[in-house]
Amino acid sequence: MGKVNSIYLKSTNERIYPLALNCIVILIVIKRILTPTQVIELYYFFVGILISTMTCLLLAVFKFKASIHMISVSGVFMFFLALSIHFSININGALALMMIAIGAVATSRLHLKAHTYKELIMGLFVGLIPQLILVPYWL
Repeated sequence: MGKVNSIYLKSTNERIYPLALNCIVILIVIKRILTPTQVIELYYFFVGILISTMTCLLLAVFKFKASIHMISVSGVFMFFLALSIHFSININGALALMMIAIGAVATSRLHLKAHTYKELIMGLFVGLIPQLILVPYWL
């Protein structure tokens, strides 16, 4: 379609269409596959993913490139942290490995010069905060 120059999506304009498509796919998953009556934890995890993706899309519209990699790993980390609290299970080892993964992702994005510190920190919070806000709905 000619909307993207490369798979790296270096500009914010190139990110708009893939993020919008991702929002549509996640919305379909929430509406058609998952329902709040099935696995409520997974339903709200996907709602958090949708909020994070929509936030990233909004930031791209306003010409700010948040790190989608950081959004992903931080959102999964927050969800696992909430799951460990909810089910009263000890997954400290997995959480520690996930923290290392967050650091590794941030380091690799900086090393590849794909993002700045501000973009990485914004991605971290865009991934964490929606999951944190939705925890009271299922915890």
